[in-house]
Order: sequence, then C-alpha cells, then structure tokens
Amino acid sequence: MRWRRMLAVWAVLCATLFGAPATAETTRAEIEAVVKDYLDAHPDDVQRIVRDYLKNHPEILRDALTELITKRTPAAARPAPTGADRKAAIDSNAAALFNSPHQVVLGKSDGRVTLVEFFDYNCGYCRRALSDKMVLLQEDRELRIVLKEFPILGAASTEAAGVAVAVAVRMQDRTGEKYLAFHRRLLGGRGPADRASALAAAREEGLDMARLEQDLSSDEVRRTLDENAALARAVGIKGTPAYVIGDTVIAGAIGAAGLKEKIAAERSR
Repeated sequence: MRWRRMLAVWAVLCATLFGAPATAETTRAEIEAVVKDYLDAHPDDVQRIVRDYLKNHPEILRDALTELITKRTPAAARPAPTGADRKAAIDSNAAALFNSPHQVVLGKSDGRVTLVEFFDYNCGYCRRALSDKMVLLQEDRELRIVLKEFPILGAASTEAAGVAVAVAVRMQDRTGEKYLAFHRRLLGGRGPADRASALAAAREEGLDMARLEQDLSSDEVRRTLDENAALARAVGIKGTPAYVIGDTVIAGAIGAAGLKEKIAAERSR
C-alpha cells in the first residue's frame, strides 16, 4: 500500500504545482487526505525531498520570484499603455529603443528589421529564451538584434547587469562578439548571476579585467541601466523577457517560431 500512497501524493503535488489532473482512481479530497497524513507522518522526508529538488533545479526559485514580483507590484506603480498609446510610446522613444549609443547590436548592423530584447540575467525564462535568440542569429542573416539589460530581480541582477554593461559599453568590444560570448556564458550558466559570476564569465572570455573593473564605476553603466529602465516604463514592459518589434511589444518567451512569425509580419509591412 505504501507505493499507492506515494503515487497519490505525487499526483496531488502535480495537480497543485503544475495544473495536472489527479488520477481517475481517486477524488481530489481523498488525495489531499492522503497527502496530509503523509506530511504529518514524514515531515523530515518531505523537507529533504523538497530541499534536494530545489538544490538541483534552482531555476524554479528564479521563475517563482519573477512571478511573485510581477504580481505583487502595485498596478499604479507600473502603468501599462496599450493599443494606440503603446504604439505612440514606441514611436516617441524610437531613437533610444533602436539606436541608442548605450546598447549592444548583434546580427546585421543595418538590418531593416530590429528585434529589441529586454532581459534579466537571473530570469529563468530569459535563460530558456537564449536558445531562441541563437536560432534567430544563425538562421536570419538579415535580422538586427538589440539587447537591453533590464535587472528587475534584485541587487544580484543589477550587479550582473552592471558588469555586462561594462563589458558591452563599447569600451572593449565594439563588434559585439565578445559580449555575445560573455552573455551566453552568464545567461546559460547554472546558479544565480551576480557580480562575482559575471566577472568570472568575463575573465573566462579573455576580457581585460583591470579595464573592466575601472569601467564598472563609469557613468556609462549607470546611464545605460537608467535608460533601459525608463524605456521599459515608457512602453509598458513589466517583466522579462520582453521584445519590441516595430510598434509591437511582446511579453514573455514565445519561442523561436513565435518570434520568427512576428519578424516576418514586420518585414511584410
């Protein structure tokens, strides 16, 4: 009977955490009773299982934190223009959105269509979307991609973004190649991104660390992050990743196929 009880526990946890249906053999109330009994009888086992799982999958905590911050931010503090207002906001901020001196450009520098991405190095969804960006860079040689650091997940994210800006502020890398290598290493790495991990990623990519430390204290870093935050507010971006294509804002990681569709629509205009 123990294995049946464990299956029931697993079923209700799936139903609770992931929206999966409980098994057809038992009702939710019965499963919840089993779960309660098991939790009461085996608190140490449950704590160990949860602790080990979160240790092996830290991205779950990042994703949960992203959702929590988004939901708990008062609506009045994050006005979201929609429709014509959003298009007008994009139009009035077009120079900074698409051609700011404080940005990284990947792909074709003079591409007719530009994809702007706002991201946070500690955002689990941004990490998953990294592969989408690489697919676009490899398959669409006419696409221009603009990257904007938008650290919304706390001090560690701001520290990592500061290092990224110092790497990318065209002080060391005007081609974007070193930045992209650094970006992939930091965004694709395990564990939280902060100043230490960002500096380690820069060192591993062979950047001039003495110059980087000096650039970290420059006004360029502050101006870049301030500008990105102001742009996000202006066009109604509240979370990451978020994209701007033409006069459209796309919220969330919609996948490479979804981005290709939006890019194709913009090209056809």
